[in-house]
Amino acid sequence: MEHQQLNLFPDFYDKTSKPEQLVMDSEALQKWKNQIFRYQQKQRESQAPQQGTLFDLAPNHCDSDAIDPFILKLQPSQFYRMPEQGDSICVYLVIDNALPILLYVGETKRTPKQRWISHDCQEYIINYIEMHRRYELPVEVATAFWWDTPPDRKARQKLERELILKWRSPFNKENWELWCQPFGKFS
Repeated sequence: MEHQQLNLFPDFYDKTSKPEQLVMDSEALQKWKNQIFRYQQKQRESQAPQQGTLFDLAPNHCDSDAIDPFILKLQPSQFYRMPEQGDSICVYLVIDNALPILLYVGETKRTPKQRWISHDCQEYIINYIEMHRRYELPVEVATAFWWDTPPDRKARQKLERELILKWRSPFNKENWELWCQPFGKFS
């Protein structure tokens, strides 16, 4: 018998085999969504403290506390197949309108169509929809756009981050620790 190197970690580092993806059952999925729903509804119901001023200042239209994702006009989840509309600079919000819950917040200076075609979050959303269909649960994924977004990149990213942290959108990586990643991991 020839001498062979012993493999202390068989299968763990085999890049050809994929680990089986853990799947939530119907009850766990509904519980997960309800926790997010309750949190986001509290955010909608609570008013941010208003800063008093000595002078009448024009309200900041890009104040994250002034943006309610759930009252924006919704576009179908496949909005990127529609003709181009409006300015290209925007904050976009992915919403499951069946409950409703805000799933994802993003920003772009490109047209949303260009941004979304190459977006890694698509697979995550597809997995989310497929799990709902597996359990025959209602799901209505749509996208809303905040077009009146600052053209300055840093200001736009600041607004995006404030919205992510305020609403705790579960598909944004900033909130994965809070809500986990039950629909797969994307980079």
